Formats: sequence, structure tokens, C-alpha cells
Amino acid sequence: MANAGQGLVRKRVVVLGGGFGGINAAMGLAHMPIDVTLVDRKNHHTFQPLLYQVALAVLSPADIAQPIRSILREHKNIDVLMDEAVGFDVADRRVKLKSGSELEYDYLIVATGSTHSYFGNDEWAKLAPGLKTVEDATEIRRRVLLAFELAERQMLETGKHPGLNFVVVGGGPTGVELAGAISDISKLYMKKDFRHINPSTAKVMIVEGSPKLLAAYPPDLQAAAQRQLAELGVEVRLGVHVTDIQPGYVIANGEKIDSVCTLWAAGVQASPLGKLLGFETDRKGCVLVDKYLNPPGHPEIYICGDLAHVEQDGKQVPGVAQPAMQMGAYAAKRIGKMLAEERGSDGPRKDPGFRYFDKGDMATIGRKAAVAKIEWPFKAHWSGFPAWMTWLVVHVFFLIGFRNRLSVFRQWAWTYVTFSDGARLITGSQELPGWEVQEGVAEMLPVSAKPLDLGSPKSN
Repeated sequence: MANAGQGLVRKRVVVLGGGFGGINAAMGLAHMPIDVTLVDRKNHHTFQPLLYQVALAVLSPADIAQPIRSILREHKNIDVLMDEAVGFDVADRRVKLKSGSELEYDYLIVATGSTHSYFGNDEWAKLAPGLKTVEDATEIRRRVLLAFELAERQMLETGKHPGLNFVVVGGGPTGVELAGAISDISKLYMKKDFRHINPSTAKVMIVEGSPKLLAAYPPDLQAAAQRQLAELGVEVRLGVHVTDIQPGYVIANGEKIDSVCTLWAAGVQASPLGKLLGFETDRKGCVLVDKYLNPPGHPEIYICGDLAHVEQDGKQVPGVAQPAMQMGAYAAKRIGKMLAEERGSDGPRKDPGFRYFDKGDMATIGRKAAVAKIEWPFKAHWSGFPAWMTWLVVHVFFLIGFRNRLSVFRQWAWTYVTFSDGARLITGSQELPGWEVQEGVAEMLPVSAKPLDLGSPKSN
């Protein structure tokens, strides 16, 4: 024991991913005598639960994203590297980066999340974007808003426009939130913005392959969600399987469903880094780990968040924000215990392992509409306005950065009172996949052949 604490080289921890798991791991390591390098291919942390509000123009990207360097700037033992892991040498404890360099580690935390799964139909990705990143959100915003702009233009040019039909594939929380938000903006926030079309005539449909909406929620909240969606005018089709997605339409159970904008919320798969590690994975690519979040035989490696397959009470811990945050914090704490053991303490021997503390789940459906399953500090099932208020407070509270919280709350309050949005910007291409195949578009005369009628607004 005489040499305890003497001659010990500072350990190096590499954290891959700047999401909920990675950020919470880094914050947990910030005050330890250890050197940390956090690697992410983006320079910002995104608060993913609010991405759909960016996608539907309620919030701007800066409201829900913050530079990783800003979050960690006060912690001198943490380096941030904008790069991407592309391989591993587990035996020599090295991470290979896309830039060509390598990082050595004593401990490795992998929290690179998940991406969209199109169930082997990757060609659908260009026609039905999913929602995982800020770029996804701005692309969805572009397509949704562009559909209304193209309808207004065609109304001027031809006196009619195709039906504004939006199809959301998937009836989980993301699908429900997207569908409700599209209905909200079309019926409430854009009704005074157009002169020649009526945005409130837009039709929104959720197509879900399973017989249940929000399958992870209890039956009473599933029913409440479906009722609130119906009140918003959203059509829900359950037990309907999408077999093809083409420009301008979807094929589901053999039926062709016209769609000016198709959005994907039906499946996810783990980051490909899980398989690159070389450990056993489940069908989604999640790494099978023990109760300490370690792959078998590798106590120096921790898998966190969506990338981890963790069993608890006979079922898999869900791949959402709460578990990711708790896993990141646990991995940091566990590493701290292992460092302490090297210095003579009991270390991790008495550690019972990771256990997910479920505080509940919430999904917002629209203005003043939501469902909430509360598990802590008391148990309750709420829907409607109480659930919506709870959802709002919880999400604002967990936003990283005081500035972001103020900005989001101010924007929400302004939107709620005035029914106006300040983020309805269309950037990028002005082409909408499939618009030209919609009914009535083919007969549209060239602009040069027919002067625009800029007279009185027309009803449709």
C-alpha cells in the first residue's frame, strides 16, 4: 500500500457519441483524475425528443441543439473531437477514426445511438425521411411546407390543386407526434397565410403494421391517444403493412394511398459500430451486454443507450432518452469505482450492476393534447391538457443550457398565444418527390402558356 497513488499514469477514456449517453458519461467523468476524449461526427448535442417540433416549424434547430464544446467547456480534462469512429482494435485498445488517426484508451464508452431501419428497403429512405438528426428535421420541414407552397402555386396556375395528403408510416411516439403536429400547423397556424388554398383541408394518416397505436403504452393511454388524434382529424390505420413506397404514393395492404409527403417512423436499428466491435448483437444490431453494461470478457468497454441490449425484469430496456442518460452516468460511476480500486478501496466489487429507473413515458399529440404514463414520484396515467403541460415542463427542464430553456419556453408561449410560427423556412431544393404524379398536376399548363390569375382568392 506504500505505493498506492504513486507512479500511477492517468487513465484515458474515449467516449464515442455526443448524445444523451455520451454527454452524461462525460459529465460524470469530468471531476475524476482521468483524461477524456469525446468523439462525435457532429459538433452539437441534439435534444432528440423535440426534433419533431423543428420538423414542423414550431422551433428552430438552435433551440434544441447546443455545441458539445460549449456544454463541456468548463471541464479541463475533457477534449472534444469532431470525427467519426470507423473501426476498433479491441485487443490493443485502439479506436480507428475516419480522419485516419487512432485513439488509445484504457476505458471505452460507446454510445453512438441508432438510425432508421427500412427493413431491407433502403431505397425508401429518399422518399420517406425519418427523424433522428437536425438534418432530418429540416428536410421534413422542407417537404411539408413545400407541399402547401406548391398547392398555392398550382391553384393560381390551374384553378385546382391535388389533395394535400400526408402519410406517416409508424404509430409509435415519433409517428404520433409528427402526425399531430402536421394537423396542428395546417388547421391552426397556417390558415391565414395562404390566399388561394385552404391548408386545413390537409389530410393526415398514420399507417401502423401492428394492431396497436403506441404499443409500449398501457391500453387506456393507447385509446386516449387514438381519440385525441381523431379529434385533430388524423386518420389512424392499424394492422396495415406498407409493402412499397413510391414518389407520390404508398402501397399498404394492396391499396394505393396518395401522399404528397411520406414520413418514416416505423423502425430503428442500432449504429453500425455495434457490429464493428465484433461482439454478439441482436437483430437490431444492439450489443448484448452484462449487468455492468460490458460485452462479455471486456470490463474496459461500456455500451450505452440505444446501442446496448440490456435485459431487466425479463424484458429489454427501451432505447429512449431516459435509459441512455442513466447508462452514461452509470458507466462513468463504474469507471470511477475501478479507479478507486486501483488506489486501494473496495472498488466495484459491491456494485449490483446497472438498473434502469423508469420515471414514465410521455408523447405529445398536438396543441393541448398528449398522453403521459407517470411512474415517479407517483403512479398515474394522464391524457389531454394535464399530460401536455407535464410534457412541456419536463422537456424544457431537461434541455441542456439555460439559454435553450428560455428560448424554447418563449417560442412556445408566443406560438401558443398568437397561433404563429417563426421557423417556417424552406431551405434547399424546391422539388418535392412525387408531386408531379399527383392527380391534376399532369394537366397543369406551363406558366408561360397561361398567365397567373392574381385576382380574388379562390376557395377549394
